[in-house]
Amino acid sequence: MSIQQNLLNIKSTLPEHVTLVAVSKTKPVPDLMEAYNAGQRIFGENKIQEMVDKWEQMPKDIEWHMIGHVQTNKVKFMASFVSLIHGVDSLKLLEEINKQALKNNRIIDCLLQIYLAEEESKFGLDEDELSALLASPTFKEMKNIRIVGLMGMATFTDNQNQIKKEFTHLKSIFDELHNNTQRRDGLQSVSTTLNTLSMGMSSDYQLAIACGSTMIRIGSSIFGGR
Repeated sequence: MSIQQNLLNIKSTLPEHVTLVAVSKTKPVPDLMEAYNAGQRIFGENKIQEMVDKWEQMPKDIEWHMIGHVQTNKVKFMASFVSLIHGVDSLKLLEEINKQALKNNRIIDCLLQIYLAEEESKFGLDEDELSALLASPTFKEMKNIRIVGLMGMATFTDNQNQIKKEFTHLKSIFDELHNNTQRRDGLQSVSTTLNTLSMGMSSDYQLAIACGSTMIRIGSSIFGGR
């Protein structure tokens, strides 16, 4: 099946409140343009240099999402155009995003990545680190970032019960954060923008949506395997 057909098939199954990020890492520009011509406007990349190269070549109404692990020294290369940074897992990284956003006279939307999986290879904050970050004076002074939600990746496993447990756990953290920020004036700025829960990929996005995801990241089911 064509990229266009794959994309339309997936979109036809998605509830209205779920945003589809087409994960286009390692795929050539003509493949992305096929998805673009089929109506897709949000693309996710995991390497900043590759995203910059594609941004330079492609139409400017595309939203570029950085979905990979971000090194602080690379933030400056995408700060002028990136729409959403998914994998924010430290205060240090947030400080750098804030600094580069200020230089570009922008406010950059970010998702805080929560560590869910039973794998050492995954990045993310645990619940204590999340609370500490949001309570820190440094965070409260940042004017050029906007935390719009949370992101998490489930364990790479066929065990659907385990994946469901991890997704449900992330949704409960999201709900609790939403409730807490609405109650506590100090975090008022977060609560008003907290609307995105990014979880679910090609293999598990339907389960993720059932567990409360509002944003899914799909690559191979659109573009085919690498």
